[in-house]
Amino acid sequence: MQSSRRCHGGCIVQQIINLDRYPLHSPDSSDWQALVGDCREELAANGLFNLPGFLRPRTADVAADELRQLLRESAFTHAREHNIYFKQAIEDLPDDHPALTRFRTVNHTICADQMRNSFVTRLYEWPGFAAFIAAAMHKPNLYTMADPLARVNVMTYRDGEALNWHFDRAEFTTTLLLQAPLAGGEFEYVKDLRSDADPNYDGVASLVRGELPTVLMPLDAGTLTVFRGKNTAHRVTPVESNLERIIAVFSFYENEGVRFSEEERLGFYGRSH
Repeated sequence: MQSSRRCHGGCIVQQIINLDRYPLHSPDSSDWQALVGDCREELAANGLFNLPGFLRPRTADVAADELRQLLRESAFTHAREHNIYFKQAIEDLPDDHPALTRFRTVNHTICADQMRNSFVTRLYEWPGFAAFIAAAMHKPNLYTMADPLARVNVMTYRDGEALNWHFDRAEFTTTLLLQAPLAGGEFEYVKDLRSDADPNYDGVASLVRGELPTVLMPLDAGTLTVFRGKNTAHRVTPVESNLERIIAVFSFYENEGVRFSEEERLGFYGRSH
């Protein structure tokens, strides 16, 4: 992949991104500025922005197809019981508080070192991608992750599997849906359920009891999503079809050289290298 932000000739970005609709290759253009402005407005209003049709027609299918065998044969199955905080205990709460209700999450993950030169890896490594996400997030710069495993992950959720209620550790998450299931596998969230100043344990308890209204957002394959999940509770509902949910997760940071600890790699991927 070329190292400049602009895309010329046979650049892989021209093969992947619907540049007519989303001109990420033209950061000096008025269309790029308008796109960034729209993303900022949607992010402020909803805590996320979606770019449907971000990939060119049929590109999501091609990107999913090239990873299918890896997902089937080499993915790490991450199955665990957890509460919404992904912590064993919360200092302010008794162990039987309903906010600490436990759920089950199951997915299957492949790492960046398993899919070198794939569509999703080449998109991630194109500097124009990080530059656009940074601008949309009101940040001067964002950098790709140095961790050889965690920088790009692709996850699949099979029939009956889900990513259950949680808050993210990172400020925001960038995902690209490569395949949507026929039923289920929808993104569900409650915006700003807590804040840095107020953990709102009673609100969290109401959520896990099913007492709060939520936003349920089905997504089409090829949709790019940037989501602020640190204080917004969210989940992926159980897949209800034999067609799996396949999604790429890209990690960007404001500092260069970020890596997971060995313990984190073992927990997320079952291996440290």
